[in-house]
Parts: sequence; C-alpha cells; structure tokens
Amino acid sequence: MPNAKQFKQLAANVIDIEKQAIENLHNYIDDEFAKACQLMFDCSGRVIVIGMGKSGHVGGKIAATLASTGTPAFFVHPGEASHGDLGMVTSSDVVLAISNSGETAEVLAIMPVIKRIGSTLIGMSGNTNSTLAKLSDVHICIAVPQEACPLGLAPTSSTTATLVMGDAMAVALLNARGFTADDFALSHPGGSLGKRLLLRLEDVMHSGDRLPTIHYRALIKDALVEMTQKGLGMTAITDDDGRLLGLFTDGDLRRILDEQVNLHHDYIESVMTKHPVVAKRQMLAAEALKLMEDKSINGLIIVNDDNEPVGAMNMHDILKAGVL
Repeated sequence: MPNAKQFKQLAANVIDIEKQAIENLHNYIDDEFAKACQLMFDCSGRVIVIGMGKSGHVGGKIAATLASTGTPAFFVHPGEASHGDLGMVTSSDVVLAISNSGETAEVLAIMPVIKRIGSTLIGMSGNTNSTLAKLSDVHICIAVPQEACPLGLAPTSSTTATLVMGDAMAVALLNARGFTADDFALSHPGGSLGKRLLLRLEDVMHSGDRLPTIHYRALIKDALVEMTQKGLGMTAITDDDGRLLGLFTDGDLRRILDEQVNLHHDYIESVMTKHPVVAKRQMLAAEALKLMEDKSINGLIIVNDDNEPVGAMNMHDILKAGVL
C-alpha cells in the first residue's frame, strides 16, 4: 500500500516528465510550424480540427481556443465525419488532423475524402514517417521522449504536448491578426470575464435626473439634500456654465463636522474637493475599479470633453454589475 510520500514522489515524477515533453517542443517550432500558421492565417474558410480519443478531447480544446482568439474553427469527430459531418468541410477550409501515432484508423479513413474536397491538410503527430505525416500538406511534429504513464500506454505527455502546441499556434495567430482585448470580449460576453472586458462606465453610471449636481454658490445644507436624494454619497459642484469645479462626498461631510462650519450659511465651494479624480464615459468599468482602488476613493464623476458632468457612479455600482 503506497504512503503519502510515495504518492507525492510519483506525482512529482509525472510533472518532471511532462515538463521535459514541453521543453522538447522547442525543437519543432520550425519552418513547418510557420507554414501551418501561415495556412491558417490565410484561410478564407474555417479551421476544422479532427482527432480521435484523447487526441479528440485535446482537439476540441484547440478548436475552441482558435475560435475564441480570432481564427474561426470547430471540432469534427472523425467517426461522425464518416457518417455525414464531412459535409461541413469545404475546399476553403484548413483541416488540422491530430493523431499521436499518425496511424489512427478513424482519422486516416476520411483523409481521401479531405483530399478530394480540396481542403488543405495540416497533420499533427508524433511520427514524421507516419501515414498522416505523408498525406499532409504540412506536418507538425509533437513527439515526446516518453509518456508519464509508467506503462507507456496512457496518453499523458503526448496529450500535454499536443495541447501546448495548439496553444502556441493559437497565440501566434492571435498576434499576427492584431487581435485585441475588445475582439476577445466579443466572443466572451458572458460571466464576469465578459463584463470585465465589455462593460464601460456609460453602462453603469447614473445620469440625467439621477446625477447629483449642485451650483458652487449653493449652501452646504442644499448639497446634503442633493446627496441624500440621489443616494450616491457625493455630489458634483458646477460653475455658472455647468462645468465641474469640485466634488463633495460623505467623507468630506465627516471631515467638516470637526471644523467650524455652518451648514446653513456656508457655501459648498468653501468645503468642496477641488480638481477631483474624473473619468470619461468610454472607460472600461474594470479600469475605473482599479483607478478607484489606486486613488482610495469610492466614487467617480464622469465628464465630457467640455468638463461637464454627465454621470456619476460609485464602487457599489461596479460590484453590482459583476465586475470583480
């Protein structure tokens, strides 16, 4: 019966073997790799990823990564391909066929049809002399020194190497396309990731009648009424032309209570914070969150190009929107 020490040692051995498999991939970032990337970059159709068994599971992830980083792609199971799904493949597509041995029967069975359709074929295998390698227009080698499985049977290092090589292609293509965070956001609109990438201040700010503003010659008590009615814990202070002069917050109120200030007779301009931190409505909510954290503030006034307040928001608005 193995003990805890043996379990940890076995796990460490697996990590060392798979790390070596990844390091070995540097040998295969060659002209064939560059040609494969160029073919996918120039592809006017889609990249169709095909693989069986564990290679198929990895292939599905590679297709998903390509699709989410600017290279239209999807996975086709070779068994289903033989029963109708090859109808999704066209001559404009690039087929990325994955087989560690390069001899997987289900994958090789559809190669003649792929050739007849006229699709470009990129093979990915651990054997440069395999049937798949010979049939391919371009072949990417993913050979590993050894599997992490002590029996040398279960795909372990080989699937890890395949996955990493797929990531290498996807990221190389992402950079070649000039793919941006905004582009990435368009394919990830759901959940907190999409909100971090897509949500802008104009989507969460309080504007119009909900925007707390008051004239600089208003009394402090009137500013407190405005803050209470709008419920943001602050109010913008504006000049005669409606431009921002300052800000008054709950924190400022606590500060002035210790001073000789008359709430009913003193003007708000005498206690406001001049030159407050502001933002533009196009700023990402995630950027605004970092700005507030860096400046140790809980709210922002959003201004236009003429320095006129057009919105206001606080930390709660961003957190409520799911931007974490």
